[in-house]
Amino acid sequence: METIGLEEKTRCPWAYGGPLYIDYHDNEWGVPVHDDIKLFEFMILESAQAGLSWITILRKRENYRRAFADFDPEAVSRYGERDIERLMNDPGIVRNRRKITAAINNSAAFLKVREEFGSFDSYIWSFTGGKPVTNYWTGQNEVPAVTEKAVEISKDLKKRGFSFLGPTIVYAHMQATGLVNDHLVSCFRHAEISKML
Repeated sequence: METIGLEEKTRCPWAYGGPLYIDYHDNEWGVPVHDDIKLFEFMILESAQAGLSWITILRKRENYRRAFADFDPEAVSRYGERDIERLMNDPGIVRNRRKITAAINNSAAFLKVREEFGSFDSYIWSFTGGKPVTNYWTGQNEVPAVTEKAVEISKDLKKRGFSFLGPTIVYAHMQATGLVNDHLVSCFRHAEISKML
């Protein structure tokens, strides 16, 4: 239990990793996102997180915003070798060449999808019929790391030229951007997010 003011709130167990986690859990995680820039932001952040803890990325989030042009896919798509070297020397982000080049590559693929579908939002939400999938997990051990839908989306993204977006990263992206509501049923956010549908 976490006490905020006089009100006690039950959260998903992972949220109790500190104030940054609580704020992210209470205000962002699982909220349906329909803004292309925000969807692109989470794509970069989830890819950067692979093999690391999410708190590492949350702590570096503002550095990523600065390093990746406020998550503007058009600006990032123009990054060249000089930008890669600049990013490789930036201690504020995860300095992994594969992740950095994937972010640049994915920005160009993102723009192609947006051109074809009118928005990345239209494309990604088509996989869930335009509305979130609401799950009813009672324990953290029930929440999957990968689903068949994440595998399907990952394969389609790969076909469209995206890289470093395997099914696990894709499912984390789905959870973060509200394509799925994976808050536990005991968590106060499960009901709140379900009402947003």
